[in-house]
Amino acid sequence: MAISGLPADNRESSPYTGYTREHWEAAADGLLRAAWRWATPGGALLDLPGPPSASGSRSDGLEGYARTFLAAAFRVAGADGKDPYGLLDRYADGLAAGTRTPGRDDAESWPVIRDLHVQGQPMVESASVALGLRLTRPWLWDRLDSGVQDRAEEWLRGALRHVPSPNNWYLFPFTVAGFLESVGRGDAETARARRRGLDLLESWYRGQGWYADGDGRSFDHYNGWALHLYPVLDAHLAGATGPAGREPRAPHGDRLHAHLDSFSLLFGADGAPLYFGRSLTYRFAAAAAVGLGAVTGHTPLPPGTSRRLLSGSLRYFLDRGAVGADGLLSLGWHGAHAATLQPYSGPASPYWASKAFVCLLAPAGHPLWTATEEAAPGEREDRVLALPGPGLLVQATRADGIVRLHNHGSDHVGPDQAESAADEDPLYARQAYSTRTGPTARGNPPDNHLAVVVAGVRSARRRIHPLGAGHGDGWGWAASWHRPVFTGATPSVPGLRVDSVTVVRGRHELRAHRVQGAPAGSRVEQTGWATGPDEPVRSALHPLHGWDTQDEARAPAGTAFTPWARVPRLTAEAEGTALYAALATLTAEPGPEPGQPAAAVTEASADAGVDGGVIEVRWADDGSRTRIAFGPVAVEHLPPSGPRGCLAD
Repeated sequence: MAISGLPADNRESSPYTGYTREHWEAAADGLLRAAWRWATPGGALLDLPGPPSASGSRSDGLEGYARTFLAAAFRVAGADGKDPYGLLDRYADGLAAGTRTPGRDDAESWPVIRDLHVQGQPMVESASVALGLRLTRPWLWDRLDSGVQDRAEEWLRGALRHVPSPNNWYLFPFTVAGFLESVGRGDAETARARRRGLDLLESWYRGQGWYADGDGRSFDHYNGWALHLYPVLDAHLAGATGPAGREPRAPHGDRLHAHLDSFSLLFGADGAPLYFGRSLTYRFAAAAAVGLGAVTGHTPLPPGTSRRLLSGSLRYFLDRGAVGADGLLSLGWHGAHAATLQPYSGPASPYWASKAFVCLLAPAGHPLWTATEEAAPGEREDRVLALPGPGLLVQATRADGIVRLHNHGSDHVGPDQAESAADEDPLYARQAYSTRTGPTARGNPPDNHLAVVVAGVRSARRRIHPLGAGHGDGWGWAASWHRPVFTGATPSVPGLRVDSVTVVRGRHELRAHRVQGAPAGSRVEQTGWATGPDEPVRSALHPLHGWDTQDEARAPAGTAFTPWARVPRLTAEAEGTALYAALATLTAEPGPEPGQPAAAVTEASADAGVDGGVIEVRWADDGSRTRIAFGPVAVEHLPPSGPRGCLAD
């Protein structure tokens, strides 16, 4: 059901979504009311119904307190302390009860904070507690008994004294330390935690506003809702209370500005964020960076565009069953969906979505709320954008409002991790993701995948090595290579390697591969987008070179968007070195077979003996040509006649 108490749509101010600031306040109020029904008598734990996470039910109860506290803090701070439902009194009581005897097995006590592999999840929640206290300091912290303040500090300091996960987790002690320093409780320990967090963040920056989530190549929604949010909000809060209200100069605001220049393209016309990466049950938290940019001024977006993205994302989920009959956010995407989850997902995990309510820090008179909504970037025209740093290629089509992300750089494989096929993650391993489709589940045929099949075993794509990315006028490309890995007794094949290039133009995706070192008797498979029989969105895959057969695989477990899916598939024999090319489409345009790729290309040729292998196609609409060379990778888009141009390598 939708949250009760939402105001009527306001299509004059918000012609795209109908939502205003009052809708955001009502959404926060409704989610908090429903969650507090499950609070312990002292209010220290919110034990929402559902199966426990890997961290256990007590940690899950703390998660319920901490994540809803963040929503309440944004709600009250954005209203300049007005708290008509007495939320802060409840959280103050819960803080006192939870920190009285941490670690005790009773009705209220919070778990103590330990190292990642011992009892680490409370460290995550400590950041939300600290940020909530910092946001509401005049109305909560400053009114606490000194004994409660001391106990809360001692519990929070556990985050400074234990080992985080080697990724965005280092920003949790950073955030805790920022709060402690803001209330006059800083020392060498807090300074060390803040310096460590910022030093690591600096080492993870890859350009164009994108951070890796740790030392590897993990690029996903954690960029917005963690890696940008914590340092930029920290600086904003410090600036608001610092000398003369000045915000300390740091690169993080400029990086958020750069991030939003590309990230703002990753929302569909229906409001959906891109379905890509882990923790997707956090849903509209994906829009947190948009709200933060509007609040702090670190954004390239007009206020009306920011609100269109924010409210579009919130409404997308509220209209599609994210909130159940009990008023709670479910574990999943639209509704409940097990394949969206991770072992750390517990009943209160979806309330990380509270971060989207950062937009309420913009008061009612702020341009974010007074400007008329404007079209999102992807709604104005077709867009193609290459991001060489993370190795991503964005493709947005205005006619159907679909955004696609072609993945040639994000793998979520740590630098010290083995490339095990058993650990393949559908949320990172696929060649492409979109705002209208999800990857197929484990155990079903993989969508958007190039597999080498050896002795009947299909290969997995694990560590991705980028080979470049670029774009021109209306087209773009990205490339990578990977070493296929297998389950079973033989995890890898010596000398086996796959080089892959994606070229996009309009709705079309040219997918080209060079397979090297394939043993005799091998086969290769290329799959396309997974779609359901009752969906308006359609998928097609057309062979251009190297493919023998064409059929359709069935995925009975479906995706986050459909309970049952079909996947177009091409297959061919492989031995030694071979080149393959296909044209894929995903479209929701109406009409007879829109986007069928067969007519989009008039010629396709390949030569394995030139430049490490060359594939060239001629486009039907204007006679232009695309030439892909594999050794080394170089991509050209050539006019119908005349000298070569638009070289990108």
